[in-house]
Amino acid sequence: MRKKLPLMLVVLLLLSTSMSVNAESLNDVKSKINDLDRKKANLEKKDNSLDSDKANTDKKIDENLNKQSTNKSEMEVIDDKLAQTKTSIVKKENEISKTTEEISTLAEEIMNLRKQIRTLNEEILQLQKSIIEREALLKNRLRSIQESGGEMSYLEVLLGAKSFSDFISRTSAVNTIMDSDKKIMEELDADKRAMEAKKIEVEEKKEQVEANKKEVEVRKATLDKQKKQLNELKSKLDAQLTKKEKIQQKLEKEHGELEEYKVSLEEEQAIVRKQKAAAQKAKEFAESELARIQREKAEAQKRKKQNTTTSSSGVNPQPVKPAPTISTGGFIHPVNGPITSGFGPRSCGGCSSYHYGIDYGVSVGTPVYASAPGIVTDISYDGDGRMNGYGHVLLITHHIKGKTYTTLYAHLSGFNVKVGDAVSQGQYIASSGNTGRSTGPHLHFEIHNGYWASKSGTNPMIYLP
Repeated sequence: MRKKLPLMLVVLLLLSTSMSVNAESLNDVKSKINDLDRKKANLEKKDNSLDSDKANTDKKIDENLNKQSTNKSEMEVIDDKLAQTKTSIVKKENEISKTTEEISTLAEEIMNLRKQIRTLNEEILQLQKSIIEREALLKNRLRSIQESGGEMSYLEVLLGAKSFSDFISRTSAVNTIMDSDKKIMEELDADKRAMEAKKIEVEEKKEQVEANKKEVEVRKATLDKQKKQLNELKSKLDAQLTKKEKIQQKLEKEHGELEEYKVSLEEEQAIVRKQKAAAQKAKEFAESELARIQREKAEAQKRKKQNTTTSSSGVNPQPVKPAPTISTGGFIHPVNGPITSGFGPRSCGGCSSYHYGIDYGVSVGTPVYASAPGIVTDISYDGDGRMNGYGHVLLITHHIKGKTYTTLYAHLSGFNVKVGDAVSQGQYIASSGNTGRSTGPHLHFEIHNGYWASKSGTNPMIYLP
């Protein structure tokens, strides 16, 4: 009976240890499932928010395109008006040019008329002089008649002839005198009429020239005014078009920014959905672990009952194997190799940059292992432009002790897993390589608190043994 007591204590101690481990593991798994549910709910909320942002962005893009369409239509209308205005300006300039030529021609006509006027005035002076001379000649003739008695007539001159031949001579002389006087009178009358005609002609020409001059000046003033109005309209249309062009540039820039933002939302949503899938995989894995632990707990309770019965009957108990835990609670180095470049700022041959991870100097094809248990959330191939020149890249999301982490493995030559796979710590996941912007074969490794984001990360040496 004394030998059975220590054996009973050993059995009870092993059972209690097993139950303690199982209880602890059970609580951890349940806590992890609850944490994953919370993470899934947050990711679902974020996914819905991104959907809303995308819908709002699409609406803004449509509004922007409508504004661009309206603005372009208004620009086309202004362009048409501007083209018409420019055509009118050219036409008006041609009319002004033609009118200016007319004014120039009229100016020459005015100069010629002034010359004609001067010539007419000179002719009038000559006529006036001729008239004065003829009037003086007639006055002298009359004076001679008066001095001879004043009453002698041409008949008396004829009757005073002493012979027939004298009569003929006297008749001829009288006729000559009378013809001369008649001619003088006729010439005097003709000169007077000519002078009056010249005066009328000069006045008419002066009036015509003045009228022509006023008409052309009015026409030119009207054309100048119309051209000024057209130029003002052109300036106004130019200002409107310039304003519309600036609006169009602003709208096009805004459209580009909206498109970029939409792409960033789509990329972010793709990452969030991968994270949701990873969280779901992790939850399924945790639930399977929970079921396993619950089975082992039931089996342990059954063994306890059996061992209690066996102990009382004197049968030796078998040692109980404790249930394994889900996670180691930390990270391991992903490859067996030396660290050739640490985390932080570094020199790159005359330039400076920041290194967001650590590099392991290993040859192409070296096995790469999962640094911690998790879900493969993304695989990117060299050339798709998503991973900043990291070449072939693999991302794993981890949920450890209520926290989320993401590890990144870059410049790989191949993959041994696919997106959505659940991996255990130390599992062979890929092969190292020299893809992307790489100066030589190596593995680039990053650890992120939370989910991966470009140009960020935490020094992996904080978490590595």
